[in-house]
Amino acid sequence: MLVSIGYSTCHWCHVMEEESFDDPETAKYLNENFVAIKVDREARPDIDAVYMHAVQAMGINGGWPLNVWVTADRVPFYGGTYFPPQSQRGRPSFRQTLTSIHREYAKDPERFHLHAQTLARELSIRLAGGGAASSFSPSISDLKATIDRYNGLADDEWGGLRQQVKFPSSLPVPLLLRWHQRSGDERSLSVATKSLDAMASGGIHDHLGGGFHRYSTDQRWLVPHFEKMLYDQALLSNAYLEGWQQTKKKRFAEVTRSILDYVLTELKAPGGAFYSATDADSARPDGEMEEGFFFTWTPAEVDAVLGPALGKQIVSWYGISPQGDVESRSVLRTWQTLDESAKELGIPPATLKANIEAARGQLLAARRKRTPPLRDEKIIVEWNGLAISALAKAGFAFNDDRYLSAAREAAEFVLDHMLIKGRLQRIWLEGQSAGPAFLADYSFFIAGLLDLYEASPNTRWLKEAIALQAVLDSHYADPLGGYYRTADDAELLLAREKPVRDGAVPSGNSIEALNLLRLAALTTNEEYRSLGLQALSSQGNTIQKNPMSVSELLLALDFALDTPKEIFLVKGPDDDSTHLVDVLRESFVPNRVIAIVADGSERESHAKHVPLLRYKIAQGGRTTAYVCQNQICNLPTTESAIFSAQLKARTPSP
Repeated sequence: MLVSIGYSTCHWCHVMEEESFDDPETAKYLNENFVAIKVDREARPDIDAVYMHAVQAMGINGGWPLNVWVTADRVPFYGGTYFPPQSQRGRPSFRQTLTSIHREYAKDPERFHLHAQTLARELSIRLAGGGAASSFSPSISDLKATIDRYNGLADDEWGGLRQQVKFPSSLPVPLLLRWHQRSGDERSLSVATKSLDAMASGGIHDHLGGGFHRYSTDQRWLVPHFEKMLYDQALLSNAYLEGWQQTKKKRFAEVTRSILDYVLTELKAPGGAFYSATDADSARPDGEMEEGFFFTWTPAEVDAVLGPALGKQIVSWYGISPQGDVESRSVLRTWQTLDESAKELGIPPATLKANIEAARGQLLAARRKRTPPLRDEKIIVEWNGLAISALAKAGFAFNDDRYLSAAREAAEFVLDHMLIKGRLQRIWLEGQSAGPAFLADYSFFIAGLLDLYEASPNTRWLKEAIALQAVLDSHYADPLGGYYRTADDAELLLAREKPVRDGAVPSGNSIEALNLLRLAALTTNEEYRSLGLQALSSQGNTIQKNPMSVSELLLALDFALDTPKEIFLVKGPDDDSTHLVDVLRESFVPNRVIAIVADGSERESHAKHVPLLRYKIAQGGRTTAYVCQNQICNLPTTESAIFSAQLKARTPSP
C-alpha cells in the first residue's frame, strides 16, 4: 500500500498531486500495483505521527507530502517526502520509485516484511514518549539553562534564532518574557522584543490584511511561505499581547488587534467557530497558480491604484521594487521607521502616517478583487481552542467585547455541535462532525475554556473544562504521567503514541500539564496538581537533555516553580467602577488564576467550583480585590495603587 499524507494548504502536496498523481500513466501504474490511500494529517494526526516517526527512523528528513509504503498490515518499510516527476540531482522520480518497489517486493516479499517488523519494534519505543529521569526534580536551573541556550542562539540583527528558515514558534517569546519577569534578565526581554519587532516588520506579516504567514524562507523574515494557519494567528496574538503587557509598547497591541481582526474577518465560520487555514497559492490573471501572487505587488500595480504621487510614498514605505522578491514581485515589509522614511521622502511624519493609512485601505480593496487563496474550511477543535484562548485574553486585556463575544461563540459552537455524549469530535465540515478527538483537542479546548472563564466569568466554562478533564483522565492518561494522543477505545495503530515535542503547534502534553496546575489553583483540588507534576516528571529526561524541544512544557514548569497568584475581584452591587479590573487588564502576571464575580448569589454560585471565593465580599459595597498565594491572602483592597503593588510583588519560589 502507498499511504500519502498531506494537508490542504501544503504547497508541495499540491505540486506532487499535479505532477504525479494527476498524470494518467503514473496514476494507472499506481492503481494497478498498489492500494493508494490519501490521509489528511490535520484530521488524523495519529496516523501522521506514526509514519513520520517511521520515515525519520529510516534516516530521512520528515516533511509533507509524506509518502510511505506499508505492508498489508500497515507496517511501513520505505518512505520519503516529495518525489519529482523526473529524476533530478540523484533523487529518483516517483514513477521510478513505484516501479522499483513493485519489482523488488514481487521478488522477495518476506525481506520487506522482516524489515517492516524490525522498524515496527523501533517505532513502538520512539512513540512511547520520554521518561522520567531517575533523579529528576524540577528546578530553576532547568529553566535558566534553557533560557541561556535561547539567548546564545538568538539572531541579534534580525530576531528569532540564527537560522536560514525561520518559524515564529522556534523562539518561545512567552517563556523569555516569564524569565525576565522572574529574574530581571534584560537579555531575555531584548531577545523577545527584538523578535516581535522583526516579525512585525518583515514580509511574514501581512501588512494589508493582518495576520501572519506560516514561516520565512530567509533569515530576515522577508519572503514567507504564504499560507496562513489559524494556529499561528492564535499563538502569535498571545505573544504580542504579552509583549504589550510587559513593555506597554503600543505597536505590540496594534499587531495583536490586526491578527485577531484578520481571524474574525477571514476565518470565522457561520455559527461562530473558525476555519483552519488559507492556501499559499493563488491564481494570476491568466488563471495559472502562483505562490504568493495574491499578497505581492509591483510598483506599477501600486501606482495604478494610488496614482504616481502617493504611489511613490507607499512604494518607498513598503520596500516595493522593480526587481521584487518573488517572481519580480515584492513582498511588503516596513524596515524603516516612520521618521526615517518621511525624512527620505522629504515630507512630515504625520503626513506620511495619514497617507499610509489611506493607501492601505485602497490597496486592500484592490487586493480583494484578485482571486483569493483557497480556504480550508475544516473546523478543528484543537485549533479553535487556541483561537478561543487568544480572543479571550485579548478581549479581557483590551476590554473589547468583539473578541470576547467571538470567543464565547466559538466555545458554544464546539460544545453544542462537536461534543457528542460527553466526548469531543475533532472535525466539523459541511455540517457534520467526525472523530476521533485527540489529546490536543481536549487540552487546547480545556485551556480555551479556562481562559474564557477568567475573561468572561460564567460557571459553564469552568464546569465544562472540569468535565472534559475527567474524560482525559479516564481515557487518555498514562499511569506513569502525561497522556497518550489517542483514547483507550480508539483505533489501535502500530503503537499508542505519547506526544512529547512541541512543533509549530505545542504538544498536547505541554498544554495539559499547565491546565492541571491551573485547575488545581482554581479549584483547590490537589489531585490536579499531583497529576500536573507527574506529567512534568514523566518528561524529565526530555526537559534535562533536550529542553528546547519542549519550550511550551517549560511554561508549565515555570508555573510549578512559582507561587501562582490567586486573584479574585468581587464587584459591589451598586459599584460600576472598573479601576481595579483596568489594573488587572494591563498587568503582566502570567502565573496566576483569576475569578471576577459580583457579590451575592453570583459569588456563591462560583464558589461551588472555586472554593477560595467563599467569604470574600465587596467591602463597603465597593469592588474589592483579593490577591492570594497558597490560599493565604493579602489584605483586601479597593485601591488601584495597592492592588497594582500586590500584583507586582514577587514571592520567593518554593
